[in-house]
Amino acid sequence: MTRAQQIGVVIGLAIVAALTMLRADDPGIFKLIRGVTFDEYQRLVPRSFEPMPVRVIDIDEASLREFGQWPWPRDRLALLVDRLSQMGAAAIAFDVLFAEPDRLSPRNVVREVAGVDPLLAEKLPDNDEIFAGSIAGKPVVLGFGLSNEGGYRPPVKAGFAFTGESPVSAPPFLRASTPLRPQLEANAAGLGHISLNPGNPSPVVRAVPLFLTDGEQLYPNLAIEALRVAQGVSTYVLSGAPDRAGVMTSAKIGDFVVPLTAAGELWLYVTPDRAERYISARQVIAGAGVSPDVAAAVNGSIIFVGTSAAGLQDIRVTALGENVPGVSLHAQAVEQILSGQFLSRPDWADGLEILVIAVLGCLLVVVTTFVSPAVALICGLLITAMALVASWLSFLYAGLLFDPLAPIISGSITHFAATSFRILVIDRERRAVRRAFGHYLSPSLLHRIEHTRDALRLGGDDRELTVMFVDVRNFTEISERLAPAEVVRFLNTLLDALSRHVVTNEGTLDKFIGDSIMAFWNAPIDVTDHATKAVRAALAMRETLAELNAGDAFGFGPGQQVGIGIGIHTGLACVGNMGAKTRFNYSAVGDAVNVAARIESCCKEVGFDILISDSTAKLVQTMALVEAGAIPLKGKSSRTKILAVVGNERVAASREFAALDIVHRQLIQALHSHSRNTRKLVGTAKLRAAQVIGGLTEFYQRISARTDHFRDVSEDIEENAAD
Repeated sequence: MTRAQQIGVVIGLAIVAALTMLRADDPGIFKLIRGVTFDEYQRLVPRSFEPMPVRVIDIDEASLREFGQWPWPRDRLALLVDRLSQMGAAAIAFDVLFAEPDRLSPRNVVREVAGVDPLLAEKLPDNDEIFAGSIAGKPVVLGFGLSNEGGYRPPVKAGFAFTGESPVSAPPFLRASTPLRPQLEANAAGLGHISLNPGNPSPVVRAVPLFLTDGEQLYPNLAIEALRVAQGVSTYVLSGAPDRAGVMTSAKIGDFVVPLTAAGELWLYVTPDRAERYISARQVIAGAGVSPDVAAAVNGSIIFVGTSAAGLQDIRVTALGENVPGVSLHAQAVEQILSGQFLSRPDWADGLEILVIAVLGCLLVVVTTFVSPAVALICGLLITAMALVASWLSFLYAGLLFDPLAPIISGSITHFAATSFRILVIDRERRAVRRAFGHYLSPSLLHRIEHTRDALRLGGDDRELTVMFVDVRNFTEISERLAPAEVVRFLNTLLDALSRHVVTNEGTLDKFIGDSIMAFWNAPIDVTDHATKAVRAALAMRETLAELNAGDAFGFGPGQQVGIGIGIHTGLACVGNMGAKTRFNYSAVGDAVNVAARIESCCKEVGFDILISDSTAKLVQTMALVEAGAIPLKGKSSRTKILAVVGNERVAASREFAALDIVHRQLIQALHSHSRNTRKLVGTAKLRAAQVIGGLTEFYQRISARTDHFRDVSEDIEENAAD
């Protein structure tokens, strides 16, 4: 393990530890994400609606139109209770607060009239007394609300029995409640709080607290109190943790056992809102009587009385995203208990999720640090998929709620951080190696090695290449007068400056052979106009060498000029990885390579620095070229036509080169015909050449001695036939 990897592991583990502690703290954003995730699960598979002995008597818009605005006089509610009781309702629970006297009671109305005898008012009916008398002896449950003022707490109509440690401190705290009318409170069979999500800022009702506590006494909510009264049960049996106080696990209400959160909440598993759940209040208290269908629906059912009228502002949002009356959620809680379809988030779920974040985070740090980023990404995706699948299957088949997003988000942050560190630090060494090889390989070759499958396998392909050889003139003499270290410094300065032009012009540096350079174009990837780019690289080398000599870059002193010879040939060669399986070079072999090397060796004989073959010249006809004869090359049965590269396209278009080209062609013709005018034409060519490039002077000085190079190639064929 490198030091960079060690640092990466330490930083990664520190991030995992921070994320683990963050999840243990469970900030609000985690709770929000968790709640939204569980909502989506319910939307995918909501609880199926089944006919249950639970109904909502709805004080809806139609009822308000018929009987007037809310609140109704309580003698009308007494009539509602009487009729529901006559139809056989198992329990009647009011999701309504009765904290104030009935202002519509005749007694209260008369008292507000000035000048009326108080004794007369006492003789008039009181609606609160009528309502209290109606609910007496009937299975009626009244609701109470929470208050931040005062210290009133309602009486509890049921007893409590505990198993395990006391769970009294587990539920949300009840500071105070709104007092009910004493007569109603005394005559009710049960009292339950109507708050659906006290202290929860979320508008979505996901879990309902079945109990509240003041630290000493528990207070049930409206739904389970209605269920208790309907069964005629007097006691709640609550289960706490066997070894820890202040934790609830379940509640037994008569024949039903309800799994709870540690805080005594029931996770709501809701159905889409259905019209079958509701009965309009006007159908119960209408003067024409109650229809048989309504009577059958009420008989034996737990009845909740509430309102869906928008103006009364008792509308809540369910996990399905529906806006429903608050009273319907009390009804759905009882339906869920009767159906036995529960959602549960075990006490150990938080611990499991924290452990998963820690373990998987450590795994990702190790994988990302020591394995390739692709493998690490695949592992991260697999972890994400497994977390989602495990969470979904737990919900679908067991009703268990496990949060998949906290581990996924934490894992993603860990993976991103570890990958970023690897890219910035750990892979720095690899990038340094790549930069080092970039001095010897063209960017195209590096790209191929990085992105091509089996790019480094042994073997080669036949393809057309333009091959270049560069050699230092009189290197033996130079090395004899220099110390070995100075020779190395000289070669490094020269070869570095020249080789840059190969890479710049999309060539591949094959190798350095002592004082020579071998390069080629059109491999490993196709290079358009590869011959032209090779010639441009040679011309750039000529200019660079002139600058180095002018600036005495080699430290040889004034007048000590370094020369080079460049040979270029275009032809078929085999290019690929060659050598042993464990150590090989990307190189080219074949006749084209040999020809290029031989042409370069002719530069001294011809007296010019850049020579190209006829096959290359045909591809760079826009360059400034002059014929240099047909030279016999070692290993070739016939002479090879070569040309001297005077300059680029700009030089070729100049008037000076045009004048030189005319004279040069005349000279070549004179050499072919062995004309006596040859010497004069050589002199004229020197004059014309001096106006184009100084390097042609030696070329023309030696041309007269190379008359054999300019004879007709057909003569070679005749000689070979004679032999």
